[in-house]
Amino acid sequence: MTVFDGVLLGLLQALGEFLPISSSAHLVLLPFFRGQAYQGVTFDVLMHAATLLAVLLYFAKDWTSLIKNGLLRPRSKEGQTLWLLALGTVPAALAGVLFKDKLETFFRGPQPIAACLMIFAVVLWLADRKAQTQEHRAEINLKNMLIIGCAQALALMPGVSRSGITITAALFLGFTRSQSARISFLLSAPVIGGAAVLETAHLSWADVTAPVVWGFVSAFAGAWLVIGGLMKYIKTHSFNVFVVYRLLLGAAIFIWCWHAR
Repeated sequence: MTVFDGVLLGLLQALGEFLPISSSAHLVLLPFFRGQAYQGVTFDVLMHAATLLAVLLYFAKDWTSLIKNGLLRPRSKEGQTLWLLALGTVPAALAGVLFKDKLETFFRGPQPIAACLMIFAVVLWLADRKAQTQEHRAEINLKNMLIIGCAQALALMPGVSRSGITITAALFLGFTRSQSARISFLLSAPVIGGAAVLETAHLSWADVTAPVVWGFVSAFAGAWLVIGGLMKYIKTHSFNVFVVYRLLLGAAIFIWCWHAR
């Protein structure tokens, strides 16, 4: 892997982690279409760690308030939100322990990824369409967070998109676009953090190469820009551009595979 490869993959991670287009799909598909070997799960997890750092710093005020109230005033609204976010990560954590290897192996090929990209693009479109016509009255409670958490577990399949599926679930439950994105971003921290801790425990200094370092930097910087840009964008726009992109990418993958036979 060259430094250019690392930077390119880092930028793809930044775009895919918080835009509803699936970072894991892009990290698998890029080396596949370039005829290169897959860079490995360790590299991907380190790129996820970079985006985790970005979301923690971007929402630093939110996290400070949530943690302080969660520990000192657990009955307050923000205190309850912290513990509900923690509970919302349980389904994905359990699914990761039980099914991660099987799901990632089965869905890592281009055609299963294309199918997930297209199917869940349509589901996102339906949720966004419903959000435009419904009266928003949803709140962060145990039921809603468990539903969103269970939806997040589906993102173990490359092509589903963690941000996409959590935003979709939140929209169906009645949250606004901005609320859905904020919940998705906050919910990403414990999931990504847990995966990063487990994976980096096996790292050695030999794994910290120049491509990895520059990939980490580009993923962090890109994620910071993407979070701010998306939060502004969805105040006045729908998710249709991401739906169309996913459908076109999925169709292109199927066509490429058909011609490559």
